Amino acid sequence: MSELNRREFMVRTAGTTAALALGFSIARSAKASPNDTIRVAVVGVHGQGRSHIRGFSALPNVQVAAICDVDENVLAERLQEMEQRGLPKPKTYTDIRKLLEDKEIDVVSFATPHHWHALGTIWACQAGKDVYVEKPCSHNVWEGRKIIEAARKYNRIVQHGTQIRSSVAVRAAIEYLRSGALGEVYMAKGLCYKWRDTIGKAGGPQPIPKGVNYDLWLGPAPYKPLLRKRLHYDWHWFWDYGNGDIGNQGVHQMDIARWGLGVTLPTKVTAMGGHFLFDDDQETPNTMIAVFEFPSAEGGGDKKKILQFEVRHWITNDEGPIAQEPGDNTIGVIFYGSEGYLVVDSYHSWKTFMGKKREPGAYANAGGDHYKNFIDAVRARDPKILHAPIEEGHLSSALCHLANISYRLGRSLQFDPDHERFVNDDEANAMLRRQYREPFVVPEKV
Repeated sequence: MSELNRREFMVRTAGTTAALALGFSIARSAKASPNDTIRVAVVGVHGQGRSHIRGFSALPNVQVAAICDVDENVLAERLQEMEQRGLPKPKTYTDIRKLLEDKEIDVVSFATPHHWHALGTIWACQAGKDVYVEKPCSHNVWEGRKIIEAARKYNRIVQHGTQIRSSVAVRAAIEYLRSGALGEVYMAKGLCYKWRDTIGKAGGPQPIPKGVNYDLWLGPAPYKPLLRKRLHYDWHWFWDYGNGDIGNQGVHQMDIARWGLGVTLPTKVTAMGGHFLFDDDQETPNTMIAVFEFPSAEGGGDKKKILQFEVRHWITNDEGPIAQEPGDNTIGVIFYGSEGYLVVDSYHSWKTFMGKKREPGAYANAGGDHYKNFIDAVRARDPKILHAPIEEGHLSSALCHLANISYRLGRSLQFDPDHERFVNDDEANAMLRRQYREPFVVPEKV
């Protein structure tokens, strides 16, 4: 598409017609019968796992056949919800290792805390299961590469949970950027402004909630007492389990920014920030600014790319063309080109502003189904169908990890993207992976 105009990129529905109008084909199985039921197990059903249950259950010939959670109370709640919706009663597990022994399960979908994502995915691949794993796919950079190795070795279909990639409109935005209609795209800015209230101060070790297998909850993480008021969700703000909001909400926008720029891993990264306003137990920063420098997307020359990323938990202003959600949330990505700028302002829409007068240009608004895309790939046994293959998930997750390492060390870092190592920096390289607690060890050789 050498010449693109507003009319060509107006998309108002997420249906098949819109997808075909943009040149996207709907993936269909070439090898598996559409009548074959795919049996899915969802692991971690407290928060996002509920969406996994709904998403997979809504697809034809797909059954949520098992659910797994270390909290018996959460399992009971999901069983009740599934019964109320008229869904078949699933098997229940508290230990993922028992679940993976179930030969009837075809797919395992992970919505656990981040520190479990890599090990669970690798174990599932080794057990012959295909995997849908929530973002970020890894808790550190090294783990992401291990997942890729496992997916390839065991010939598994592994989808990353960055679901914006299945938006018909956002896929059109990337095509628009690639066409050159925005001119030379030299920079992207990702915004992650989500209101996050204080988590308070626990004042010491807390009792483990009744019905929770805390040893299994910790898994690969060091054995420490519960040092926060709330077991669930607040783990995002502790380094042993989460990655702060840059690796929580932010990885979605990081993924789109990297995708649109056409880059992989950076050569330089710097990040700074801190924990402002509240005196609570949170370890990760609630305000952070990160900058990445990439070599030319074409692999040569001196036309470098810059990616800026901002995280803020507090009240924010309306960031120009980025729409605000209720509750002072502003999330999105802005791409800057020589002819104008393009804004991805939601999970399913984008718009452009062209020339010095910033006149409205091409735009689109259309959603998509990330779960269906994954199931299509599973049926076809073709990872090329995936909108968010694990290789892409690893790269975007790694950017979040690199920013956190720079922040924690308090200095800029040089990075070798080919070897996924920092340059002559033992201190930083030691933070590319972690020590694992037996027997929950991510293996050196998958």
